Amino acid sequence: MAWFKRTEKGIQTPTENKKDVPKGLWYKSPTGKIVDAEELARNFYVSPEDGYHVRIGSKEYFEILFDNNEFEELDENMTAKDPLKFVDTKKYSDRLKDAIEKTKLKDAVRTAVGKSKGKDLVIACMDFAFIGGSMGAVVGEKIARAIDHSIKNNIPFLMISKSGGARMMEAAYSLMQLAKTSAKLAQLADAKIPYISLCTDPTTGGTTASYAMLGDVNISEPGALIGFAGPRVVKDTTGKDLPEGFQTAEFVLEHGFLDFITPRKELKDKINLYLDLIQNNPIR
Repeated sequence: MAWFKRTEKGIQTPTENKKDVPKGLWYKSPTGKIVDAEELARNFYVSPEDGYHVRIGSKEYFEILFDNNEFEELDENMTAKDPLKFVDTKKYSDRLKDAIEKTKLKDAVRTAVGKSKGKDLVIACMDFAFIGGSMGAVVGEKIARAIDHSIKNNIPFLMISKSGGARMMEAAYSLMQLAKTSAKLAQLADAKIPYISLCTDPTTGGTTASYAMLGDVNISEPGALIGFAGPRVVKDTTGKDLPEGFQTAEFVLEHGFLDFITPRKELKDKINLYLDLIQNNPIR
């Protein structure tokens, strides 16, 4: 029997024989540009036509920044508890289990040490896929321990922020991480060890109010949302229309809160360039 049949309206393929295109082979950017998924990965997950920087996680950033994707993960088995027995639409303990199963991550940050362009570097990278990259006790503790590793071994520290803010299910435990991480960064500064903060889309809430804006050099990817409260909340609170591009990386740079914006494909080179400048190393 033929795989098609003719009807008065034209050639139709029986439903059971239709071949669907597998999901994930193509990506559509917010501006409507279509790009092949493999080409997108080769281009550092940046849409080549419009330069849109797709959200990526720690796996991809480690691949981009560590030489040959070789690194030692720090505190990789640390997981969150539920000290408040918090319940909203579901139990926090269940939400944690679901997030771990869905993302294959233990929490919203991964920390690691390896070489970048031949030089040692400690990186803490947040994952938005894990409960919106929210900052809980584990996030704060892992960042604090990564900073301790930097101090102990005299290694520069890079923080990659991507977060919706503090994790409401941990209440005050979450808010305490703002002070903890800021205090650790003060110790890092006292040890005269460089700290670069990379803000990616989005960097909001408690992360912006603490470690994300405390770098010796604060940098961002193009188009990233950076702010404390979201634009809608700010507009509703002030009752005023916001300037065009409000809270984009470009707006934040213009108003002096960033040092520079760099495309993702130049990220590794630029980070190492600034580390060399800070440490007064010969530029190679």
